[in-house]
Amino acid sequence: MNKIQRLFRHLFSSAARTRILFSPAVLAQIETAIGSAEAQHSGEIRFVVETALPLAALWHGVTARARALQVFAHLHVWDTHANNGVLIYVLRADRAVEILADRGISARVSEAEWQAVCREVEQQYRVGRYAEGSSVAVAGVARLLGLHFPAGGSGSNELPNQPVLL
Repeated sequence: MNKIQRLFRHLFSSAARTRILFSPAVLAQIETAIGSAEAQHSGEIRFVVETALPLAALWHGVTARARALQVFAHLHVWDTHANNGVLIYVLRADRAVEILADRGISARVSEAEWQAVCREVEQQYRVGRYAEGSSVAVAGVARLLGLHFPAGGSGSNELPNQPVLL
């Protein structure tokens, strides 16, 4: 997609539409799924949906991945005792999903495995299935974490389970 198309897509994406697609019921479903998933592994999951990027970020060519890295740091996903935080980041205007993992996890789970989960979620979102796509995201992350980081340890919940709308 060229720069002008992307600019228009971001300018005309509305936060109101995001709140409709990710309604309180969908957000509650995501929160419940994260809580259930975290009982199956020792990872910590954060889920963030951003409607669109600011004009300055678009002008400078900030990608969904680069923005996800900023959000990862801003929300302190990296700030867990076992370096086991994972961010599921949705940039609605770009129709993009990014999954970022802290160093304790990224050493064991390949980027290709995360990307496979992202593509599954994007397929669900493309056909308007936001609740289902979000469930696929959490379940996909939980499956990979369960393989490499089984439940155990302190069992403490270091990061909030509530999804964030930016």
